[in-house]
Amino acid sequence: MHAALAEARKGAGQTSPNPAVGAVLVVDGQIVAKGHHKRSGLPHAEIECLRNFKKPIPKRSVLYVTLEPCSTTGRTGPCTDQIIAAGVKRIVIGATDPNPAHAARGIAILKDAGLEVQAGMLADECAALNEAFNKWIQTRRPFVIAKCGMTLDGRLSAPPGEAQWITSAASRRHARRLRAEVDAILIGAETVRTDNPHLTVRLPGAKQPWRIVLSRSGKLPRDARIFADRFAAQTVVYGEQSLDEVLRELGAREITSVLLEGGGEILGQALDQRLVDKVQLYLGPVFTGGPVVAFPGTGAGSTEQAVRLERIRYERIGSDMCVIGYPKQGAIFSE
Repeated sequence: MHAALAEARKGAGQTSPNPAVGAVLVVDGQIVAKGHHKRSGLPHAEIECLRNFKKPIPKRSVLYVTLEPCSTTGRTGPCTDQIIAAGVKRIVIGATDPNPAHAARGIAILKDAGLEVQAGMLADECAALNEAFNKWIQTRRPFVIAKCGMTLDGRLSAPPGEAQWITSAASRRHARRLRAEVDAILIGAETVRTDNPHLTVRLPGAKQPWRIVLSRSGKLPRDARIFADRFAAQTVVYGEQSLDEVLRELGAREITSVLLEGGGEILGQALDQRLVDKVQLYLGPVFTGGPVVAFPGTGAGSTEQAVRLERIRYERIGSDMCVIGYPKQGAIFSE
């Protein structure tokens, strides 16, 4: 199953609105074929794996797949039908289908067809791989990640006239990998006016996410990079809608994950309204007293109501520190 997870990670950021899934076929204790879901509309991982074997499936083989095989027709046919037709006799499954309408249905179909089915192997790890898809398929709302580079005194900017960057080049490269895994990047109008960002991935083979701008006035510089580069058609400006309304609309458009990159007003709104599912902060070892606060907001009102993180991870990147966590009282799976 670890090998199947490694396969699944190859599709991270490429399969939306489908989940990333990996599969391996084992015969006599040896992996003889691998496969992963490459893109929506292409064969699913288990079918890719079975086709890569290029031989009749031995009865003693075992198919490992990170997610319960689909049992309905969507962009492709039901994987359960093809697994049964291929002659697989034993299958080991990681996570069950997170869609309440389909959960465990594929398992039942395979068992009814006479297959030996073992479910739940490395289930938590397999489910965590698709945290954005898991939320979206249940709520039709995107998984929201708040990301920023900030100083030790909680600022997004240095004083006027000083160097623009707070974090290192290594941290910025690390953050671009996160961009490669989401469907959309969302910023406020002031970030366009002040920073004129590219909001591009700049990684070989990675897809470019949508670029979403919130602007009440709609008065944005038309020569801004996001309106003038080769990805201009993937830039959308929203006017009077609230952040919550925009997120709902993006979810309806099959955008399963959104990366909030600022500025401070957007990040503060998202946290105040409990719209954030995950935070990824890059801390530069500097105090600037800069004018832009990272999460200004209105405040929680008391420490009891404060947004606290769980499942926290820390990663040192040169002289910077990356902090990743999930709000305990955030909007995870909220309505």
